[in-house]
This record gives sequence, C-alpha cells and structure tokens, in this order.
Amino acid sequence: MALVARRIGRLGTENAFTLGDDIRRCVDRGMEVIRFNLGAPDFRSAPHLNRVATAALEAGRSGYCDPAGILPFREAIADHVRRTRGVDAGPERVVVTPGAKPSIGYAVQTYADEGDEVVYPSPGFPIYESWVRFAGAVPVPLPLSPDRDFAFTADDLAPLLGERTRLVILCSPSNPTGGVLSRDDLAGIARLIRERCRPDVRIYSDEIYEQILFDGLEHESIASHPGMPERTVLAGGHSKGFAMTGWRLGWAVLPTPEEAAIFKRININVMSCVPPFLQEAGAAAYEDPASAVAVRRMVAEFERRRDWIVPALNEVPGVGCRTPKGAFYAFPDVSGLCARLGVYEACEEFHKGGRGRTTPAGMLQMFLLYRHGVATVERASFGRIGSEGQDFLRLSIANGMEDIRRGVGRIAEAAEDAEGFAEFADSEDAEAFCR
Repeated sequence: MALVARRIGRLGTENAFTLGDDIRRCVDRGMEVIRFNLGAPDFRSAPHLNRVATAALEAGRSGYCDPAGILPFREAIADHVRRTRGVDAGPERVVVTPGAKPSIGYAVQTYADEGDEVVYPSPGFPIYESWVRFAGAVPVPLPLSPDRDFAFTADDLAPLLGERTRLVILCSPSNPTGGVLSRDDLAGIARLIRERCRPDVRIYSDEIYEQILFDGLEHESIASHPGMPERTVLAGGHSKGFAMTGWRLGWAVLPTPEEAAIFKRININVMSCVPPFLQEAGAAAYEDPASAVAVRRMVAEFERRRDWIVPALNEVPGVGCRTPKGAFYAFPDVSGLCARLGVYEACEEFHKGGRGRTTPAGMLQMFLLYRHGVATVERASFGRIGSEGQDFLRLSIANGMEDIRRGVGRIAEAAEDAEGFAEFADSEDAEAFCR
C-alpha cells in the first residue's frame, strides 16, 4: 500500500513560487538575483485601507465570522459588480475566499465529475490545469497564439465544446500573456455558449486583473452579456489591482444562491472564514474614493514599465515580444535565443542520454538564473499539456524600473554568452533541474 494517494500525483504547482528554492541557492552563493518570477505588485497596500483593518483589529473584530464573508463586504462586492458589469447580484450570491485562487478549485470540484471536460486557456494560470487533473476531469486546453495577441474568438472555442463539457474557464486580462478579450470577442463567445451548451454548463471568469489595463482600455466581462449572469462564476479579488497580495482577499459571485451555498460549505470544510478585520478593509477598497486614485497611479506606472520593457526585449537578439494590453507581464518568444545559444541541441542530448526531461525554455530559464542572476518562468509552467515547441518566458514587470533595466541588460548579456551556456549545460545545476 502506497503512503500517498494516487491523486496527489495529479496535483500540479505554481512554478513562480517553487523557483524560490533555486533563487535561494543562487543567493547563498553570493549572487544578486533580479526577480521577474512572481506576479506580486511592488506597491504597498494603500494607507487608508491599512487604517481600516488596524481599527477593526483594535476594536476586537478578529474572531470567527460568516464563512461566506461578512455582509458589508459581500454587499460592497455586489455593488462593485453591479456598477462595473451591470449584473444585479445580491450578497446572497457572493462568497469571500482567502485570495482569488481557491475559487478555481471550488468551481472544478463543484461542477466537474471524473471524465467531464474542462476547457481552459493555455498558456494560462497553471492552477487551472492542476485542479482539473486533480479532480479527475479531462483537461481541454484552448491554445492562445501570439499572432492574435493571445486573445481568442468563438471560432477558436467552438471545436473544443462537446457533450462532456461542464466548465469553460476564461481569464482577461490574462496571466501570463497580458492578452485581453474585447467586447466583440466576448459577445461571440457568449453567443456560442448560449447556442451550443446546456444551461448547466458554467463559465468561470477569472477577472483578478480587472483594474490593470493599458492604452485607455476598459474592462469587459462575459457576465455583462445576455444569458451569461445565470451561467457565470465571476471571480475577482484584491491581490493585483489593490496590491494586497498578502491580505488574501478574494471573492466569487455565483449564478444562484444555491451554488453560493456550495462554495460556502467548501469554505467551512477548508478554512472556516476569512478574518473579518481584513474584510472590512476589502469593503473600503471598493467604497473609498481614495482607492481609485491609488489604483490609477499604480497602473500608470505599470504601463510606463511595459512601454520600456517591450522594445528593450525586442532589441535582444533572438527575442520577440508582443505588447501586452493588460496585467503586468511581458511574455517574449525566446525560440530565437534558444537557437542562438545552442539550447535545442543541449536538450536533445539530455533526452538522448536519459538524464531527464526539460523544455528548451526551461533550460534557458535556469541558465539565466544560475549564470546571469535573472529569475523568469518558462512557458510550460502555464499549462504543460500541448505546450511542446512553444518557447516563451514570463517576466513580471511588478518590479522597480531600475531592476527591470538591469534585468533586461543581463538577458542581453546572456544572449552573447554561448560559451557560458555550454558550460552550464554540462554542470550539476543543469543536471539537478533536468533530472
């Protein structure tokens, strides 16, 4: 009898976090590492929100509360969704979670049985694929193309829908690509869902980056389209737009109160409740006008960084980067850089020698870290199924401009370091990563 249940072997991870072990190893060797790996804003939570949480904590509001979330916070979320999406959802359809991530797993477990199909964008947030596989459902990746700025249309989605489809995951603005679905894109997708899917098929719309859009774009949600509120699990939170990553404030608006009750029950089983004093600050994030000012300031800085890093990356030999329309990532194609440095040949030798498996972008990622002190995340970390032959890296621009400049400078130096890559490919560091 095995110690560990078989399903644990199906559970994936988020390599932006697991890369931390490699970063610590480099730091222990005396290296300075430019950290493009984590999607965490380098801004602090706004002082007016800190004050709300501190006052609530000092007033003693630190005990258990409603597992669905305190009523004022759920009302604030419902009002926010009504204002921004035109969806009339009361607080009885809102469930508060510790960050936006849990509702992904809640949705897959609630709607998909073993053998049911879940469609999700790829490249996309890695936890989508992880939860689908863990639940025993069938993962159906929707390939996103740089030629379309990593957006897609109903025509791309249609061939993936079938009798076993139970859940369709959308994410706009997107992690890791920065792709954005337009109102026309979403209108076509909504029409397709209405025509092709049973009423009990659910859409999981991940809108955690809703505030972070560039070039004057405004956020669009599939929940705003006819027939979609009653089919859509709308998910958001405070980690990205309000720079409140460590607060762990997320939420989901469910199609019905009955479905919200299921999410609440899972909360009870997993974590009881989100601390009420944090939720009071969460409500203030939507209700205090000072929040909008702080968000605009942060987004303007992200846009300034984007406008610098994209052309700078495109000047690096072998690198091609599209201009993201939202979120705070650059997602360059590094296939030319892999060819320039001999990464493809090195990977082939690894595979032939039976020394393990890796992707070319994965080997390049580790070369950049261990030899040039730049932490990035490879394409396969954002949905492994169907990722073969796609060599991209994700760089988070949630860093100070000085670090961004130095990081890109180091990548440019690495592009000229074929000899250094050859030494790395024969090193213990490469062996440890690729085994």
